[in-house]
Amino acid sequence: MSPVLKAGSRPPWVGLAAAVWVQIAAGNAYTFTLYSPLLKSVLGLNQLQLSILGVANDIGESVGLLPGLACNKFPPWAVLLVGSACSFLGYGVIWLAASQTVANLPYWLLFITLCIATNSNAWFGTAVLVTNMRNFPLSRGTVAGILKGYVGLSAAVYTVIYSLVLHKSSSNLLLFLSIGISVLSLAMMYFVRPCTPTSEEDSSVNIHFIFTQAFSVVLAIYLLTTTIIDDTVSLSDAVSYSLVAILIILLLSPLAIPVKMTFFPSNPKDNSQDGNATQTDPLLTPSSSTNNLGSFYENEDVSDVEFLLAIGEGAIKQKKRPRRGEDFKFREALVKADFWLLWVVYFFGVGTGVTVLNNLSQIGVSLGDSNTTLLLSLLSFCNFVGRLGSGVVSEHFVRTRTIPRTVWMTVAHLLMIVAYLLYASGLSGTLYVATALLGICYGVHYSIVVPAASELFGLKHFGVIYSFMGLGNPLGAIVFSALLAGQVYDAEAAKQGGGSTCLGPECFRLTFFVLAGVCGLGAILSVILSIRIRPVYQMLYASGSFRLPQSSSH
Repeated sequence: MSPVLKAGSRPPWVGLAAAVWVQIAAGNAYTFTLYSPLLKSVLGLNQLQLSILGVANDIGESVGLLPGLACNKFPPWAVLLVGSACSFLGYGVIWLAASQTVANLPYWLLFITLCIATNSNAWFGTAVLVTNMRNFPLSRGTVAGILKGYVGLSAAVYTVIYSLVLHKSSSNLLLFLSIGISVLSLAMMYFVRPCTPTSEEDSSVNIHFIFTQAFSVVLAIYLLTTTIIDDTVSLSDAVSYSLVAILIILLLSPLAIPVKMTFFPSNPKDNSQDGNATQTDPLLTPSSSTNNLGSFYENEDVSDVEFLLAIGEGAIKQKKRPRRGEDFKFREALVKADFWLLWVVYFFGVGTGVTVLNNLSQIGVSLGDSNTTLLLSLLSFCNFVGRLGSGVVSEHFVRTRTIPRTVWMTVAHLLMIVAYLLYASGLSGTLYVATALLGICYGVHYSIVVPAASELFGLKHFGVIYSFMGLGNPLGAIVFSALLAGQVYDAEAAKQGGGSTCLGPECFRLTFFVLAGVCGLGAILSVILSIRIRPVYQMLYASGSFRLPQSSSH
């Protein structure tokens, strides 16, 4: 049954404004760097054990097959409700262990509860991303860049709250993640809803997106500036709370669009657009080629014998597999070479990047800088720049020159090689440069894979396809963080006297050399992928704007 949609021009923008807050909640996995030192000291963990918990952090964040399936079966509010429950339960148990309210919780239980806690990200992110991609189908790259950008900024938001409100208490941060995120999700559930998408380009839509992007940039600069100020001078509670109040106002800025549309409405081209009638989502209805097959396909319970007899009698044409650019079922996408090329390229990018993110605190200490909050804030800011910027840039070039979005993943891989070599060098002043460069490239991979997957394999089953792509993150954490970085770090620490702390660039040097090599291979594969899918983009964007393929019967 096709979902019932909210009609009118304002509801999609209300949903986008609410999605911004949900995406901030969906970045809670980035806080692992802030509370991992507490877990290591209180629970007496070594670096390998801490890296394995980092893997749990990434597994929960990225395993989104269930949320992907749920998005096609249940309304967004139900998906967000599950995410709220995961956050409350998971972080609640971790807080009990870290605060020693409950002593001697087994290690395996912490692993499981951390998976549950960060799995809230998958439920939050999938719900708002799928809903808004369907609400704005003609601006997929822009929408993906904005929403993924706010996820990138979430680490800086949490860092500001951690420093200014929670006074750098990791225990209080865990309690905030358990209660605060759940409450926020419950408050946003009603506003994130499927709406009737527009069927043609509208200049006012582009203006609204530019406004949203501009204020997100202002927010990013404000967050970085606030973190630097807090790091350099001592702030009173009154000033700290005032800075947080400004942060909240900036996060509310996307709400100005539906408010403006309410008090200063434009003249609609079609009066029916502003009515309260409900409509059926055209993206989830059969395509024109499917309609040519008649009502025979409408009954999914028809037997194979009847189907074959109908083909033999000429009553219907046998349905052929979709072409790239059309709606694929998940199992149809799995047998396509381009699907696996895109997955591997994404896996090499985010898998190596998350290794740095999970070990950022230890990398900083090993290179003589223990200021985790400033490093994380810088990484968050640059992550945001990469996510938002790649959405804008790729959207421009795909419309003007039909350049595949995956070209920018190639560029990101090449720049990541530079970042990893800078880390490995251990030269003075390179830590922050490498972190900034890595943050940008990490954001590019996250942002580009969203519209690229939807353009190659369609929006109808996008939730499941995107969630499967997200598995590259936890698998990368297992291979590159736990099995590589954790082992190398502990081995070097043992050489320095057997303690749990390693000092010097050699602690991660071998790891960075391997990561650089992996990104080199990723760059080669992304070039191959871009060449293969160029004809798809020439078909989809030949007129300078996105258009759906007309038929699949080729």
